[in-house]
Amino acid sequence: MEAAICTLVAEFKTYAGKDGSGSTLSKEEFHKLVTSQLSNYVKNASDPRAIEELMGSLDENNDGELTFSEFWQLLGKLAAKQGGFGP
Repeated sequence: MEAAICTLVAEFKTYAGKDGSGSTLSKEEFHKLVTSQLSNYVKNASDPRAIEELMGSLDENNDGELTFSEFWQLLGKLAAKQGGFGP
């Protein structure tokens, strides 16, 4: 599990750093991350409107960017669904 956590953090930082800020994901960075890394888990991953809605549902402080904690919510939901633990 430690390796998985390291991978998740590294991938987040890779995508978050594309615009210079390595601590948050912009809408564009989030879209690129989802389409390249989570396309089999996120419904309509290639639809920009669906991604915008998904990001809006995760962006707790409505600043237009996702922190790792905000992004982690998505990972938890996807993992729970994959493991048969959620709806």
